[in-house]
Amino acid sequence: MTPALPTPRLERAPRPEADTDSGPLADPAPAAPPSRASKPALLYRLCKDAVMAWIDDFAPSMGAAISYYTMFSLAPLLVIVIAVAGALFGAEAVQGQIAAQLSGLIGQEGALAVQGLVRSASEPSRGLIAGAISIGVLVVGATTVFAELQSALDRIWHVPERVKPKGVWGIVRARVLSFGLIMGLAFLLMVSLVVSAALAALGTWSVGLLPGWELLLQLLNVMVSLAILTLLFAMIFKFMPSAPIAWRDVWIGAIVTAVLFEIGKVLIGLYLGKSGVTESFAAAGSLVVLLAWVYYAAQIFLLGAEFTKVYASAHGSVAAAKATAATDVAAQQAEAGTDRVVAAPRKAPSDGDARLTKTQRLLERRTRSAVSGLARQLIVLAVVSAASRMLSRRKRRTHPGRSHRVA
Repeated sequence: MTPALPTPRLERAPRPEADTDSGPLADPAPAAPPSRASKPALLYRLCKDAVMAWIDDFAPSMGAAISYYTMFSLAPLLVIVIAVAGALFGAEAVQGQIAAQLSGLIGQEGALAVQGLVRSASEPSRGLIAGAISIGVLVVGATTVFAELQSALDRIWHVPERVKPKGVWGIVRARVLSFGLIMGLAFLLMVSLVVSAALAALGTWSVGLLPGWELLLQLLNVMVSLAILTLLFAMIFKFMPSAPIAWRDVWIGAIVTAVLFEIGKVLIGLYLGKSGVTESFAAAGSLVVLLAWVYYAAQIFLLGAEFTKVYASAHGSVAAAKATAATDVAAQQAEAGTDRVVAAPRKAPSDGDARLTKTQRLLERRTRSAVSGLARQLIVLAVVSAASRMLSRRKRRTHPGRSHRVA
């Protein structure tokens, strides 16, 4: 009988220490928190690219053309808007709302000048044929500024000529879209009237109920105004260009443009109120103030459009389309058996690269000169305005009763 062999004791081998650097047994290191400077840096880069594109596309010249056409389209545009919105709320209420908005934007004298233009354009015509002709001229005049906006947006988005509608169809399409935007503007004005009336009634009802309620109502009014502007800019950015624009790009650009417009509205109002432009140009001061306000507003609009295009190219639908196209090409190469990518040998900088660097330097130089030129113009305008105000005050002090003696 053989003695029983002792059962060997199985000891568990010690677990090897995991390499902290790499290896399948290493515990996954916690993900580093996202850098807080990434989003501000991204926003700064987008804003910088938008400003460079704004300069490269000659936005100041486009803004001058838009402001010129706006001066001729403003009266018929307001006549149509007042007629559409006045059918529901009454022409006097709509005119009062528009006058209040214009007074806050361009001052009392500019608002009176615009009201005079509207009264002149809305005078009834005698006869059926004259009335039909005046209505046609009214519609064409009101839609002219939107056609110029379409041309500016096509230049910003670099729409090729073969894509743009041509001939009679192109003209009809532009006018129909412009008239549709005018109807949308009238609808937004009606919404603004309803909201303003509701807020006024709510403020009257809640007087003394809660502390700080008036400040909350003012903030709510600003938010409603911002939402209406966002919707208006979204419609223009979506439907006016000849190229298809994705809605997600449109909303981002519309929000940024609305915020810039609200900020610029305050700054432009302060500048025009303190610069004394009305006194410098005497009788034409109200017209000059209106033209200057429209020009600066057009620059804000074009800068917002450039931001929309830059965002779409970097992070929006255009970037997604490029990534999808690259993925499709890689998939086709994989199916064809050519998925192996051979790195191309580095080559020395060519003449084209040297020309590109030279062009970038030239663009930066032009940017600096444009900014310095604009600063010089603002300084000269401020000095001239201050000098004119000093001269007018000195004349009033020297001849305090001159007007009475002349009378």
